[in-house]
Amino acid sequence: MSMQAYTALTSDPAPGAPLIFAFHGTGGDEHQFFDFAGQLVPGAGVISPRGDVSEGGAARFFRRTGEGVYDMDDLARATEKMAGFVAAHVAAHPGAPVYGFGYSNGANILTSVVMERPDLFERIALLHPLIPWQPAPVSGLAGVRVLISAGQRDPICPWPMSAALMKWFADQGAQLSRELHDGGHELRRSEAEALGRFMAA
Repeated sequence: MSMQAYTALTSDPAPGAPLIFAFHGTGGDEHQFFDFAGQLVPGAGVISPRGDVSEGGAARFFRRTGEGVYDMDDLARATEKMAGFVAAHVAAHPGAPVYGFGYSNGANILTSVVMERPDLFERIALLHPLIPWQPAPVSGLAGVRVLISAGQRDPICPWPMSAALMKWFADQGAQLSRELHDGGHELRRSEAEALGRFMAA
């Protein structure tokens, strides 16, 4: 476990405030959501890492071989590395509630980490995630609060896959919330507002 495994922007939480992990989308970086994450909950600490994979100069958290086709070996590598990074920061702030959110590729690495280490987060928000495989059941997600947002005409994250992921989390006993719009892969104001309510509740 290493707090230096990724280039990241970080801030410490105030006493009693949560630690929020923010994961950018493809082509983003540690700046994409850092300030926004800090505004979600007063006093929150923020950990915003930069993906360690470059796809034509665009930062990502794991490799892919095509749109929606993941390099599963690299995803396994990235999941283990990110889980250790998260765990190290959590250990440095004992007692702080731990939240996370990510958009697109950031939502995908967060989902993969949660599937492997459901003990790390108390609530997560997945904005336009794409999990193009059938996950195995996971124990330990009962009671974890999960928000999933999606565009019902998203060409990158097809609606049937979004719906399947929502069902999977519900089947694991997570407290699932949904935020849908009729558009594509873009983040809409309604999603940002839903995320704000979800993190501050």
